[in-house]
Amino acid sequence: MPESPYTVSDVMTHTVVAVGSEAPFKEIVELLDQWKVSAVPVLAGEGRVVGVVSEADLLPKEEFRGGSDIGGDLAERVKAAALTAGELMTTPAVTVHADASLAEAARIMARRHVKRLPVVDGVGMLQGVVSRSDLLKVFLRSDAEIADEIRTQVMTCMPITTGLDVSVTEGVVTLSGSMPERGLVPVVARAVRAVEGVVDVQLDLSHR
Repeated sequence: MPESPYTVSDVMTHTVVAVGSEAPFKEIVELLDQWKVSAVPVLAGEGRVVGVVSEADLLPKEEFRGGSDIGGDLAERVKAAALTAGELMTTPAVTVHADASLAEAARIMARRHVKRLPVVDGVGMLQGVVSRSDLLKVFLRSDAEIADEIRTQVMTCMPITTGLDVSVTEGVVTLSGSMPERGLVPVVARAVRAVEGVVDVQLDLSHR
């Protein structure tokens, strides 16, 4: 059965604000405010991503204002004294490839606790940025579009589903009809749930 065609390249932002390693602290803050983003990639050479500066990297400057000795680890104190992107950035950058699935990008964000990922090619050159909000774009698909994909991409590849009807309301898929074996129900439900934009799957099935 073919996989859903959506990849990071389908939802990523191609126009990206980035900085060089010598970019000063205040310029980075101004860019974050101007572009309404929470982080910027740091580039070297012709556009290779070498790190990322996020709001979290910038905050120690305020946290330790006045040389406070209360709390904070050494890394935070070092960043509090940093003046340029090269000193502030988190490296190596957490990135994703354009052909990665949306699920893979979501897992990386969750595991690494980041809101945005630079999208790079095979040699680390910046191609775009994907954010949490970008990954949610698939839930803007219409019910009709989701239903059509389920019928043409899922049902036609699974003969056991010939007795099923598909309806979609607000992204919730209802499968009704009959199936030859109860044990096959989880297989079908899993395949339908994998379609981008599906919020949930409800079953109204009988078994022949």
